Amino acid sequence: MNLTAIYPGTFDPITNGHLDLVARASKLYDTVIVAVAESRGKAPLFTVTERVELVRHVTVEFPNVDVIGFNNLLVDCAKAHNADVILRGLRAVSDFEYEFQLASMNRRLSPELETVFLTPAEQYEFISSSMIREIAKLNGDVSDFVPERVKQRLHEKFTQLKED
Repeated sequence: MNLTAIYPGTFDPITNGHLDLVARASKLYDTVIVAVAESRGKAPLFTVTERVELVRHVTVEFPNVDVIGFNNLLVDCAKAHNADVILRGLRAVSDFEYEFQLASMNRRLSPELETVFLTPAEQYEFISSSMIREIAKLNGDVSDFVPERVKQRLHEKFTQLKED
């Protein structure tokens, strides 16, 4: 059986915690689609095009991982890409209620799609993209939390914003 998982998120920016889930999912599923949500409502730091480029750059070592951007319902995106499973990460108990609601709604909208939860490795369970953005904005060192290319792009982006 050929199984495809779709791993949606804003990935603003992608973190080592996200990559940990991608790496583990790539061993569990034949294809993993990292679906980068446009998420205009969240006012992301990076454009969807920039985020897709970053995710592609840091997942190049996984031959069965594809990266796409999307701006429609996740279940519609999953159907369009023949996904069997929605993959979501759970960092802490505080994530569970929200993720449970999302999984329930997605099941209602598309009963054939299953949602699977993975927890990140212990060293990544406290990392969030919003924390990373805040640390980088204040010139803190994010080396332990994101790949080098992401660290560079954060620095470039905040330097550019300061100049504007």
